[in-house]
Parts: sequence; C-alpha cells; structure tokens
Amino acid sequence: MFSENFEDLDTEDSIVLCGSNSYQQKYYYNPEFNMIPDSIKDELKIMCVRYTEEAGGIITMEFDKNGSLKYKVRVADGDYMFDEIESGLKISKYQKEKEELVGELELFYKVVFLGEDVV
Repeated sequence: MFSENFEDLDTEDSIVLCGSNSYQQKYYYNPEFNMIPDSIKDELKIMCVRYTEEAGGIITMEFDKNGSLKYKVRVADGDYMFDEIESGLKISKYQKEKEELVGELELFYKVVFLGEDVV
C-alpha cells in the first residue's frame, strides 16, 4: 500500500522519525523528536533528501517497537524512474557511515520513549 502522507505511516509497530518524498518533494521530521539537537536533525534531513534526489521514491527512518531504527523505502506503483540499485547502495552506505549516529538515536529512543534504564 502506498501512502503519500508521512503521518499515515506511523503504526503500532513503528514510529517515523523523519523521511523524504521525491514525488511531492517534501521532507518530514516528526515533531515528537524536537528535543534532538539541530545538528542531528540537519544530518537526518541531508541523508533523506539526498537519498530521494538520487534514487527516488520515499524513504523513512522509523523506530520499531523494540527501539531499532530502520530505513524503509516505498515506491509508487508504476514508478519506472526509481533506481533500485542506487537505493540499495545508498542504504548500505548509510548503514556503514551512520552506524554511530543510529546507535545513539536508538539509545535515546529506548531511554526517553520506552523508559528503559541505561546499563
């Protein structure tokens, strides 16, 4: 199922942190996470917008119910301009280059939103 509204993507199993939509040329940042420093918000925006400019489609970064941050890609039916190879390469690159950032965001989410203790 294809949704054009980022707000509609939140489910019981995941919460959208941010995302970018190449079809509407929009960036979304979930206001529930406004306490995250602006420098990190800027880095997330650059990542998402660059992804959709180069690969197309929609990318979101979503926390699952366990607090893991996942990259999710959605593509409209019939979008023959979406570059699946570029998409895979970008996601792999982000997983390697942004591993520390993602780990810190996951820890933040687990402590602030899930109420877990830091051990």
